[in-house]
Amino acid sequence: MEAMISDLLAGFPDAVLSAQSTFRAVMEAMARPGTIQRVAATVGVPSGLTRAAAALALTLFDHDTPVWLDPALATGPDVATWLKFHTGAPVVAETVRASFALIRDGGLLPDLESFALGSGEYPDRSTTLILQVASLGEGRAYELRGPGIDGAATLCTAIAPDDLFDRLAINEELFPRGIDVVLVHDDSMVAIPRTTRLVVAGG
Repeated sequence: MEAMISDLLAGFPDAVLSAQSTFRAVMEAMARPGTIQRVAATVGVPSGLTRAAAALALTLFDHDTPVWLDPALATGPDVATWLKFHTGAPVVAETVRASFALIRDGGLLPDLESFALGSGEYPDRSTTLILQVASLGEGRAYELRGPGIDGAATLCTAIAPDDLFDRLAINEELFPRGIDVVLVHDDSMVAIPRTTRLVVAGG
């Protein structure tokens, strides 16, 4: 039992340095959409999360950042308990209240319009989705264009829901409001900020 509790409550062994390195990785991912960035820090991972998702949570969440957990994560106690212990971030039931959404099963992703989309005065007050995917590097190819990309970039990913990038077309209509997305798999992440435009490669 003690080992199970220890595994549940594990976080960064060096909170400051690990958070700094993870923050640099996510900022690089946001600055260079479509590029794969890796989490170098060692991190305890509660059941249901990937290493990258856990590291992002420890780095970005605090008591002022409400978090929404998808049903696959919310139905078990591990993630909510772990987040409360390490970050103090409140877990909320309403998607519109969330600063971040942790999503294990993308097939159950709610309509993007149900999340916070920001306002004209405060476009940054929107929900960032942290979405776990089956692969980064293999799967359907998508072409990315926008700030931080030299011409176009190609991202291959096995992702659910398979129409996610079609849904993200709302960002073009809403800008500067909108939804930012970080795709995570194992220790890797790829950022899709709201300024990025995506199409199926060859489509």
